[in-house]
Amino acid sequence: MNFEKLQVWKRSARLSAELYKAMRDLRDFGFKDQITRSGLSVPSNIAEGMTRSTTRDKRHFLIIARSSCSELRTQVYIGMDIDYIDAQQGRHWLQETREISSMLQGLITSLDNEDFAAS
Repeated sequence: MNFEKLQVWKRSARLSAELYKAMRDLRDFGFKDQITRSGLSVPSNIAEGMTRSTTRDKRHFLIIARSSCSELRTQVYIGMDIDYIDAQQGRHWLQETREISSMLQGLITSLDNEDFAAS
């Protein structure tokens, strides 16, 4: 499957780019590095997983992507609490991470179902 055609990859890549742009001028380099890394991890792991040959490998990387999405959501909450992230922007990112996480779970479930049907 071509990962570039997946909506979950497109949305997570767009979110990652938004994070980098929004954090561009942030002087807290530790926070900036952490939130941009977790955001970048989501589409990167989707891409890596979907180019693997076995269902088990695909699933593994999608689970990592979903976990990175949860990590990102946590960092957005904290960023909002410490006034690094505007409340409206933060709510948008929180919703995006929830939807991306749900999409990832759906993709994982579909892989499980394909694997089950093949056995």
